[in-house]
Amino acid sequence: MSPEQTDKKKVQVKVPAEVAKIMKQWGGREIKLAAARGSLPMSGPHLVTVLFVFCHGKDEELKAEALSTLKDLSSGLLVSALCQDDIIPEVVELVVRVRYRDPEVLLPLMAQRNLSLKTLLFLAERASGRVLERLADNAQAIQKSPALKALLINNSNMGDAVKMKLGWTSAPPCCDPEETVEKNLDTSVDEFDDDNDFSSPGSFDDAVADEGISKYQQLLDMPVAEKIKMAITGDKEWRTLLLRESNKLVTSAVLKNPRITENEVVAVAKNRASSDDMIRIILLNKEWLKLYEIKKALAIHPRTPLQKAMRFLDFLTEKDMRDIARSKNVPQAVVNGARRLLMAKGK
Repeated sequence: MSPEQTDKKKVQVKVPAEVAKIMKQWGGREIKLAAARGSLPMSGPHLVTVLFVFCHGKDEELKAEALSTLKDLSSGLLVSALCQDDIIPEVVELVVRVRYRDPEVLLPLMAQRNLSLKTLLFLAERASGRVLERLADNAQAIQKSPALKALLINNSNMGDAVKMKLGWTSAPPCCDPEETVEKNLDTSVDEFDDDNDFSSPGSFDDAVADEGISKYQQLLDMPVAEKIKMAITGDKEWRTLLLRESNKLVTSAVLKNPRITENEVVAVAKNRASSDDMIRIILLNKEWLKLYEIKKALAIHPRTPLQKAMRFLDFLTEKDMRDIARSKNVPQAVVNGARRLLMAKGK
């Protein structure tokens, strides 16, 4: 599976027969544009479903108009429509992504509908204010999904008091807040294969992307073999995420990715949590060892073999050598080695 395939898992979407029948009767383009703009008379549930279909279509103008309409529809109309039993979950999920900053839409939806875990994870990353507090109160969902708890704690909009209720002390349980990965949560989606011809009322086998799902969320159910493959082939965001995995096979595989940058390797060398295997892989790469920052990082890394660490000291500047000689976070043998070298140089 390629990174592109992993980024866009595809699902089957079935549109209600009644809506498909209505849309099949629309012949001219102007009528479709009017529908996308919300100008045709139809019920709220039918309207949001039609807009959903256009948002997933090949016609960019219809898609843009439909998204604009979803952004501008009144909160009351949306809530009334989305709380109907016959509204398919995919419609609700799209509206949540388009209106995730609108508590007047989200709070009633959260109270009246069982939102999918995918949608809750999306909101945990992006929401603020009352919506975020409501999510934090969803003990049942948090208990079922540790990822939801982690994303809530990592959300910069979350107050410390609420974080503490979730078990936070001084740092999030899964990752450093400074290392929080920016997710691509664009609301764009894949296209209908049938170009909206509606020849089969009630059923549209649609290649709808699983948009809005971050790579972090995708990792939750990814088998180790797939993680290793992604570590070797994935982009920078994948590499950043996979370097945090506990499995050493996965983290080591990241360093074998041909697209990994020198800055990423330097970051690995500076990370005191990097495994023996990762340090060994860096030590075996002659090109990386030409970099001064790599030499400096390896000289003080606790997992660098002492003999090699001492060898790297010879390449360091006087300033860096003095810093090492005074450091309390460097292996004592390396500190002593730095002091001896400074004394030998009469410094």
